[in-house]
Amino acid sequence: MKKLLKFLFIFFLINFSICAKTSAAHLYPEKYYQNEWCSKWGGRAEYLLADKTRVDCLTRTYAVEFDFAPKWAEAVGQSLYYSKMTGKQAAIVLILEKESDFKYFARAKLLSEDNNIQLWYMKSPEYGGYKTASNAQTNMAGRIQSNSDTLALSIKEFERMFKTVYRFVNSLL
Repeated sequence: MKKLLKFLFIFFLINFSICAKTSAAHLYPEKYYQNEWCSKWGGRAEYLLADKTRVDCLTRTYAVEFDFAPKWAEAVGQSLYYSKMTGKQAAIVLILEKESDFKYFARAKLLSEDNNIQLWYMKSPEYGGYKTASNAQTNMAGRIQSNSDTLALSIKEFERMFKTVYRFVNSLL
C-alpha cells in the first residue's frame, strides 16, 4: 500500500508538471518582453488611450506594439492605429521564439518599410537572448540584457517543492 501511494503521488506530480509545461502557449508571456524592452528604453507600459485601448509601450518617439511573430499582421494594424491616436511613430517589437519565426519578421518588414513603421525583434532567452534588430533608420539598436536565471530559478523552486512534498508524503506513510 505504501509503495502504491508513493507511485501514485509521483505519477500525478510528473503528469501535472508535464501538463503545466505543455499547456503554456509561449515560453514567456508577452508582458515579460514588454516590460524588459519598455523599461530599457524609458517607455510607459500599457498606456491607456481615450477609447480604452492600450499601447503596449509609449516612448517619447514611438507607440510600440508587442506581439509574437505569428501575429505579425495584427501588430502592423495595431501599431498604425496607436500611431494615429498618439501622434507618435508606429513601432513593432516582434517576439521570436525559434529560428522559423524569422519568416514572420520578413513579412512584417515588407509592410513596415512601406508604412513608416519602426520594426524590431526580441528573441526569447531560450532562443539566444534579447537582441534587438531593426530596419536601417533605427537609432535605438543595441542589446537588452536578459535575466538568464529566470528558467533555472523556476526549476530549482520546482525541485525544492518536489523534495518537500515527497518528504511530507513519506512522513505520513
